[in-house]
Amino acid sequence: MVNTRYSSYRASRLPPLDALRGLIMVLMALDHANHFIAQQHSSGEYWGGRFPVYHDALPFLTRLVTHLCAPGFFFLMGVGMLLFAHSHRKGGWSEWANIRHFLIRGGLLIALQLLVVNRAWELSAGGWALELYIGVLFALGGTMILGSLLLWLKPEFLLTLTAALVLGTELLTPDPSRWNRAFQPLSRLLLVPGGNLDLWVNYPVLPWLELVTLGMVFGHWLVNDPRRAFERALRFGAAFILAFLVLRSLDGFGNIRPRAGNTWVDFLNPVKYPPSITFNLLTMGINLLIMGLFARASDKLRRFFQPLIVFGRTPLFFYLFHLFLYAGLGLWLTPNGTSIPKMYLYWLLGLLILYPLCLWYGKLKHRQPTNSILRFF
Repeated sequence: MVNTRYSSYRASRLPPLDALRGLIMVLMALDHANHFIAQQHSSGEYWGGRFPVYHDALPFLTRLVTHLCAPGFFFLMGVGMLLFAHSHRKGGWSEWANIRHFLIRGGLLIALQLLVVNRAWELSAGGWALELYIGVLFALGGTMILGSLLLWLKPEFLLTLTAALVLGTELLTPDPSRWNRAFQPLSRLLLVPGGNLDLWVNYPVLPWLELVTLGMVFGHWLVNDPRRAFERALRFGAAFILAFLVLRSLDGFGNIRPRAGNTWVDFLNPVKYPPSITFNLLTMGINLLIMGLFARASDKLRRFFQPLIVFGRTPLFFYLFHLFLYAGLGLWLTPNGTSIPKMYLYWLLGLLILYPLCLWYGKLKHRQPTNSILRFF
């Protein structure tokens, strides 16, 4: 007997994907509100150097939930690329047409990072001294360009490549004792986060490519059987969480650097830059569980996360607009920062402003032809 909740997914967008993407956008906005408004953002969980220290639970939990964002972005982009390519092959597009489409989109993301997003970071209340910053849009663009060349691979080969990237980037990450040493710019862009005021890289391309290829594998599963794919998401999510608990307890390979201490905060605070195996297991385990639960939700319950779907269908528009929105709110209302609880109120205010804008843009975007520039946002 066909489950009607899943059978309709083949003919339209997949609501669980959009809902998860929307949730990620909302949590990302929390992270950036923390930066621009509270001015209490973590210095970053890098492979070397000083590790963040939290003196109470709320700042840490505020940071922890936002860790879901970056892995979710790259994973969902891989899913979307595979589904887009599959759909357009059926519509008569050649492999080169698909590649060209993603080359253009990837190049646009890189350009937006360098020309637009970095201008938003310059509005930080404490100033912004970096000459060239390589953030998440740069890595999304870079992995999209590389991923476009992999869309023809079968799922088993993509899984093998994913495993090779997971192990390879972990093994190639320098020892934490080398934090203050110089690295070539290409090494920074491809593998090693950090740098200096001339070039600072948070998101090198190769460590995040593994999540894009994993997303492509999931995209293949969705094409074959959406219901089974979302059930697999629940099983794999639980398995990832279990693997995280084991590797984190052992505190060896998979962590990049030892835990900073023995508290529960230290246990749940793995290296993000570059994403350690434990970081990806924890965050993607939670992301997959949430997506699987979204897929199981009844039609009645699904109405409650309709706002997430609105945000999830306009991700780039949301991303660009929210940075300048929260930067402006911070400069205007909290030039000297504020408490975490008060920051949450400003975060919600920003979401209330963003919702009607994203709803309007989503409708506008839906009316455009496939290759319209507005579709890219």
